[in-house]
Amino acid sequence: MAELPVRAWLDRDGALLRLRLARPKANICDAAMIAALHAALDAHRGHAALRGVLLDAEGPHFSFGASVEEHLADRCAAMLASLHALILALAEFPVPVLVAVRGQCLGGGLEIALAGGPIFATADAQFGQPEIKLGVFAPAASCLLGWRISPVAAEDLLCSGRSIGGSTALALGLVQMLADDPEAAALAYFDEHLAPRSAAALACAVTAVRAPRVRELRERLAEVERLYLERLMKTRDANEGLAAFIERRTPAWEHR
Repeated sequence: MAELPVRAWLDRDGALLRLRLARPKANICDAAMIAALHAALDAHRGHAALRGVLLDAEGPHFSFGASVEEHLADRCAAMLASLHALILALAEFPVPVLVAVRGQCLGGGLEIALAGGPIFATADAQFGQPEIKLGVFAPAASCLLGWRISPVAAEDLLCSGRSIGGSTALALGLVQMLADDPEAAALAYFDEHLAPRSAAALACAVTAVRAPRVRELRERLAEVERLYLERLMKTRDANEGLAAFIERRTPAWEHR
């Protein structure tokens, strides 16, 4: 039997849900991993004593991103629907979602991290939305990055496709704290700031602070999905860029 792509367990006497991407080294966020994360959130949503979630990853990298094969024209609608449903589930989850990042945190992996709360990272972690290099764009990140950093900085990352290191991410506000051991830093934050609180109060506080952004996120995700499926994927260059990546060659853009 194949191992599950996500490990899920309760920690701190049931106060903390641990979620761990478990297909190193790339931890590709494909349909199976997205479904497993969503199922774990659904299974623990009603846990009365829960005061937090910690999302991290096995191996040297958080995630290289979503499956490029699942971005192809005949599969991308299903991929976007499932990924965006997970993004909303994370954004709406009734307790803070902490994220610990090592190594590369790219593409769909960064979109999942952005849907949570505070990000704890190593100084040498790398954050980026490289989709533009494949002739496509990052729908969820187009909605989420502006929650964390300035619109100008978000536009830079989304349109250049470049990656930034942990120190730059901290300066921009993308990352809350740098640490040699980001999982330990996240656990220390939980123990000091969340574990002593009332789970009932936390649920209300998270709902209160996130409700306006979640409403906007739901509308914006629908908009960018339409743009992606009805306009982008009808371009020649989007299909060429994805094919070139899979075939390990340089794309030949025709700008149409």
